[in-house]
Amino acid sequence: MIEIKKTVLSNGLTVLLHCDKSTPLVALNMLYNIGSKHEDPDHTGLAHLFEHLMFSGSRNADDFDTPIQNAGGENNAFTNADITNYYSIVPANNLDTLLWLESDRMSELVITEDSLETQKSVVVEEFNETCLNEPYGDLWHHLSALSYKQHHYNWPTIGKEPAHIAKTTHAQVMQFYKNYYNPSNAILSIAGNIDYTTTLEKVEKWFGQIPAQSLHKIDIPTEKKQNTLRSLDHVSKVPNTALFFSFHTVGRLDPDYYATDLVSDILSHGRSSRLYKNLYRQNKYFQSIDAYITGNMDPGLLVIDSKLLQNKLLEEAKESIWDQIHLLLNQGVSHEELQKVKNKAISSMAFSDMSVLNRAISLAYFEHCGDAEMINQQEEFYNSVSLDDIHRVAQEVLRKENCSILSYGPAQD
Repeated sequence: MIEIKKTVLSNGLTVLLHCDKSTPLVALNMLYNIGSKHEDPDHTGLAHLFEHLMFSGSRNADDFDTPIQNAGGENNAFTNADITNYYSIVPANNLDTLLWLESDRMSELVITEDSLETQKSVVVEEFNETCLNEPYGDLWHHLSALSYKQHHYNWPTIGKEPAHIAKTTHAQVMQFYKNYYNPSNAILSIAGNIDYTTTLEKVEKWFGQIPAQSLHKIDIPTEKKQNTLRSLDHVSKVPNTALFFSFHTVGRLDPDYYATDLVSDILSHGRSSRLYKNLYRQNKYFQSIDAYITGNMDPGLLVIDSKLLQNKLLEEAKESIWDQIHLLLNQGVSHEELQKVKNKAISSMAFSDMSVLNRAISLAYFEHCGDAEMINQQEEFYNSVSLDDIHRVAQEVLRKENCSILSYGPAQD
């Protein structure tokens, strides 16, 4: 059981504290409720660009990385469709360094025209290298656009195209900062060798004086139900065809999320999973095959992700995947098979929670989901999934009319 102390400051900042005296470290996580889904479809990539800008310096700290390194720590960040997340870890006696830096860039971030141009160039180059010049780099651009026709999950986090990033102005960046980087849109979690009272006093000292701001709202279109099979054959200069099946699923807060996750694990988690045992080990069509859920806050996807051994066997490979899906739907799942994937999911979570940094990240994430106490309920939620739940969810999700199929490979002779 992970003990949590929660406080909301007068300016709206949610604070989560977890004490672990067994470690000499302390981890800090700052989650902002801003991801690529909050962007304008005609101006994408701004959330990811801003993650870079948050390391460009603030009024009282010219550089973010150096003070943390000097304090014996490390830090990083990530952006996805739903959130932007910043995390750091240092020896416990250097917590004030993290609080100073995070509070300063929340309230006093310095973005000059020069620093903006520098980071725009960095992100455009990243787009070119990882999406346009790397084999399969833009695959998720095609799969996202094929799977989503209304919702802003229509594009990946890096954005639709480099031009959207390149045209970003200083005024747009500063408005973005004002809209989203404020206490009422943030969750601060601290886990490690701390004292609750002293740590809360420090948080109040560093963050309490930052002014409250009203939340910026944006309307995100709801994805309409898909009623017909979609397919796209994309030709690219790659050696082998990548074959993706994507099925619409529930969002992270839906009670069926856990059954959906387990369905994906039954298909492909470990050497005894359906796709590994019946397709990959046969060494007939696939050089790799996997299944997973995207885990988005809004309704996401269950994805079957594969690469073929022989491009000319594309249709046979598709049929073999459908065969495995039909076996799952028609024959169901045994109690032993379900218990095995439950055990794997629960042990994976337990292993992750051993890290004080992962605990800090998870606390902020589950609070974003609605309640940090969910971190203590995950085992219960997975264990409560029944065979009937697995059957019902599989029947609802793994339908052809709910599927989008992308083949991404070389031109066929």
